[in-house]
Amino acid sequence: MKKLFIYSMLLIAFVTVSCKTESLQSYLVESQEKEGFMTFDLPASALQLSMDKASEEDKKAYESIKKINITGVPYKNLDEASYESEKEKLKSILKKSNYKELIKFKKDGANAAIYYLGEADAIDEIVAFGYGKGMGVGVARVLGENMDVNKIMGMMQKANFDAGNVDLKQFKMILGDSDIVSEKAE
Repeated sequence: MKKLFIYSMLLIAFVTVSCKTESLQSYLVESQEKEGFMTFDLPASALQLSMDKASEEDKKAYESIKKINITGVPYKNLDEASYESEKEKLKSILKKSNYKELIKFKKDGANAAIYYLGEADAIDEIVAFGYGKGMGVGVARVLGENMDVNKIMGMMQKANFDAGNVDLKQFKMILGDSDIVSEKAE
């Protein structure tokens, strides 16, 4: 009976600790259930970059990207306390995790930072975190294998976004019923 009690207590302690572990992954999953949040996952192929004239190095950089997770909540969907809470929660997750800060910047009341996991020339995850009272709070996570930020940035500068090949209907939910979406989708 004593062993059963000890095992039960250990199980409860383990479950309690596991549930309280904050990670970016758990934040992204929990955000899917929150009202007012927009979340979506994109495979790298959804970027629809025209790589016809790309070098082998650019193609390799593009192929190192596997998936993109994005979640955010527009400021209009938040009260001041919720805005501060979401902002601080993400700051705390990024600070407690093993993410290395790459760059921070501010512009027109918006704050953003880019973090990464891995080594500078072999990154497995890139995280862009931003917030501002005019826009809200959001985070984008790029997952890949052995990504090189310099090579990805070089590829993005050379690549042409293939706007004629984009199906904007899939983004209608996010962008709303704007005229741009309606006209382009038809």
